[in-house]
Amino acid sequence: MSETSFTPGPETTRAFRNALGCFGTGVTIVTTLTSRGPLAITVNSFTSVSMDPALLLWCPAKRSLRHDAFVSADRFAVHVVAEDQLELARHFALNGEDFDTVDWQPNDEGTPTLSGCIARFECRHFGCHPGGDHSIVIGAVHRVTTRPGKGLIFKHGLYGGFLEQS
Repeated sequence: MSETSFTPGPETTRAFRNALGCFGTGVTIVTTLTSRGPLAITVNSFTSVSMDPALLLWCPAKRSLRHDAFVSADRFAVHVVAEDQLELARHFALNGEDFDTVDWQPNDEGTPTLSGCIARFECRHFGCHPGGDHSIVIGAVHRVTTRPGKGLIFKHGLYGGFLEQS
């Protein structure tokens, strides 16, 4: 199999997305409370930034109708989705305001928290920076909740998980 090289640009957008898809990522759902009620978005652009202070980042697309609500949110929660929560991830990828069929509750600050996720990072807005066609949202983590389980993975446009080791 031969290598291909290209310069990222408008004419190579699909090839660039395909190359990025070679890197498997976890799937997260970010939630916040707006004046209209709870709001969520499914995201795979999430990573740690700092241990001291505890900071993380995630990147909403500027073209998303939910972008402005999230970049201006004072508080938000990042939920690491469990392997058996694919439908929840798909649900919030399509509709961020529909919490009617979702098991959730507000935390002490009013931020919507989802049940069943393997990790939850409750954050206060720390900063937001431009990042091309996305924004880079940094959160100061003030509470972490975890449970045992395997995370849902996204790679090459597909969802999946890890095989059991024998």
